[in-house]
Amino acid sequence: MKRDQLKKEVCEAIDNRKDELISFAADIRRNPELGFKEHRTARQVKNKFEELKLEYVEGRAITGLKAKFGEGPVNIAVIGELDAVICASHPMAVGNAAHACGHDAQLAAMLGVGVGLIESRVIRSLNGVVTLFATPAEEGVEYDYRRRLVDEGKLEFMAGKQELIRLGDFDDVDMAMMCHSEGTVAGKTIWPKSSTNASISKKVRYVGKPSHYTAAPWEGVNALNAALLGLQAVNALRETFKDEDYVRFTPIMIKGGESENAVPSDAQINSYVKASTMEAAIDANKKVNRALISGSNAIGTHIEIDDFCNFMPLEYNESLVQVFSNNASQFMDVRKELYKTAGSTDMGDVSMIMPAIHPFVGGSVGGIHRETYKHVDEETAFIIPSKIMAMTIVDLLYDNARLGIKIALEKRRRMPKEEYLKTLRCLKRKINK
Repeated sequence: MKRDQLKKEVCEAIDNRKDELISFAADIRRNPELGFKEHRTARQVKNKFEELKLEYVEGRAITGLKAKFGEGPVNIAVIGELDAVICASHPMAVGNAAHACGHDAQLAAMLGVGVGLIESRVIRSLNGVVTLFATPAEEGVEYDYRRRLVDEGKLEFMAGKQELIRLGDFDDVDMAMMCHSEGTVAGKTIWPKSSTNASISKKVRYVGKPSHYTAAPWEGVNALNAALLGLQAVNALRETFKDEDYVRFTPIMIKGGESENAVPSDAQINSYVKASTMEAAIDANKKVNRALISGSNAIGTHIEIDDFCNFMPLEYNESLVQVFSNNASQFMDVRKELYKTAGSTDMGDVSMIMPAIHPFVGGSVGGIHRETYKHVDEETAFIIPSKIMAMTIVDLLYDNARLGIKIALEKRRRMPKEEYLKTLRCLKRKINK
């Protein structure tokens, strides 16, 4: 059968289940769960895998699951993320969790790829494997909870795809793709080329000495003052960062003392240091740590800094972008410029070890991670990305997977898994002084 006919049949199969895919996304949206807690969401995905009669593995990195179908020399992963983000003011928030980043759309699009290729039986005409991969904990939230999971030996890394790489769940995958909500464009627009920041997460604790705040403040050592001075010292660094490095420091004070009538003896900050390259992030992090320590030195507290590599920078694969763009042009306005965001994603970690793309797509408004975020064009946000990814897979696995094999060979030029893991482990650092 000709390639164009295969693509047509895949798209028709997706359209036949369009309403069901949109309903699935709505259910996920109504029941948001934060990272490594996405048990209900994972069950809903599992139910869909079973409806498609797919074999799957579950419980990967606590809640992740993957299903494979097809046979051949190339394995292409289509990824959807399970977790919500913290946005308590969102109208669809449950507790403090809300799908204000479009992961509900990702999961629907991922499942749509499976529906299209399996129910049309097009996969039988292709030479390769497709992996539908629902991954946990992409959003960088709840540092303390994730740190406990690490301390308990349930994780080594605090981002879902990092942990899945460590566990070997990407060992059999040759390339990966997913689509992400752009969040401010209602129309049919897509950016196949995207880049995001590297990120180092950190927990900072200043330990002082308590004393009565009014009767004898001179007998205490004020940890809150040390923390505030440290943050001001970081602010004084901002002009030293190059614009092209997109450096960001994002602190929140999670503790500033124990009682209004006692000198604060325990002040704690959670934060990220982000930059467009890992080298720039490491350099910025050194400066930030030096500034934070200066606050401790000024007041005379003890300081503890716990650094973790949160995300690697995202690098798109030009060959995959070209195939994806050719298919996207049948449905959307394909933007050729780079979509650069100072945000971060663990899809960047995947892109370090294999060819990968992470296009940003319209159909939603309000800006991600905001209370105003919502889908206004479900066809654009959910269904069309599913069709584009499925059609891209047809191109990659058609003609004995000639094109897919060529791109899969580019994996050899990416970072080997062991080197990647070594890099992450070297970025773990504790400072006590």
